[in-house]
Amino acid sequence: MKVAVIGCGTIANTAHIPAYIKNPEAEIAYFCDILPERAHKAVETYGCGKAVTDYHEVLSDPEVEAVSVCTPNNVHAPIAIDCLRAGKNVLCEKPAARTYAEALEMQKAQHETGKVLNIGVVNRFNDSVNRIKEYIDSGKLGDVFHVYVSFRSHRSIPGIGGAFTTKAIAGGGALIDWGVHFLDIVMYCCGDPQPFTVTGEAFCRLGKDMQNYTYTSMWAGPPKYDGVYDVDDSVTGMIRTSGPVITFNGAWAQNIGEEEMFIDFMGDKAGIRLHYGSDFKVYTVENGALVDYTPRFNMRPHFENEINAFIDCVKTGKKLPSHIDTVIITAKMMQAIYDSAESHREIDLRG
Repeated sequence: MKVAVIGCGTIANTAHIPAYIKNPEAEIAYFCDILPERAHKAVETYGCGKAVTDYHEVLSDPEVEAVSVCTPNNVHAPIAIDCLRAGKNVLCEKPAARTYAEALEMQKAQHETGKVLNIGVVNRFNDSVNRIKEYIDSGKLGDVFHVYVSFRSHRSIPGIGGAFTTKAIAGGGALIDWGVHFLDIVMYCCGDPQPFTVTGEAFCRLGKDMQNYTYTSMWAGPPKYDGVYDVDDSVTGMIRTSGPVITFNGAWAQNIGEEEMFIDFMGDKAGIRLHYGSDFKVYTVENGALVDYTPRFNMRPHFENEINAFIDCVKTGKKLPSHIDTVIITAKMMQAIYDSAESHREIDLRG
């Protein structure tokens, strides 16, 4: 199956491209990037494909069946929609788009074309996450009534002044960059419950004085002090759903010297703490004693799982848990968090 990668930055080179290379059924036909040196470097590095700067060249090739969209957030929607309307199947990196409205337009195009549109919520293909889902589905935790989410770092604002910190490009900050993964894990493990009400606050505090932002390392850097910083560097809130209540705290940067990346699933029979990107611990009671244990199992590379599932679903028509129809719920919740923060009131999603 001939595929194309649109956007040849970090996520493409660390995740999508290596996974396609390892899949014997995938052949990368195009590397596309508006920076020609990136596209040409990909061709040179991986020894395959053609370097192009205009994605419309990809769309005009009838042999290309599938496309990974690995661009900045502001062009997720237009590129994904153009790909769908050109008859291509699409795996678009997270978040689906900058706003819920843009995500709805993507969903509409998918429904109109019938082609695949999956979003890169890669944790739905993570073996730890799927084992937790099995535990919850089987009733091991009992009634999961509360989930607490923490995605907090001491100093981890990416590329300050660049695309990540510019709302017009990214759509948001810590919530839309990190929070999307954490909230999506909760939704997936708990059966994608319907959100009822959302209360949130988002803060742009530690990074807005870019020149005086103190840090020891910066991913997606270096800083661009003549750039823009108008996104949230920390966020907090609560979501009531048809399943558990979800509470969360997230921060790219905070004046607390801790990095806390975990999710606590609290049931009336047992609880689980998932260490993000790693293993998990179960807490329960057995024979009148408090017990905790960490299951041991093989962890397959989740990006490879995701790409392999994408290729398979294009061939078979199987609808994956990362389909836009499912992931749109998380987009709706994130929009409500931002709307709540802006208006300083609770947002009711039941209307």
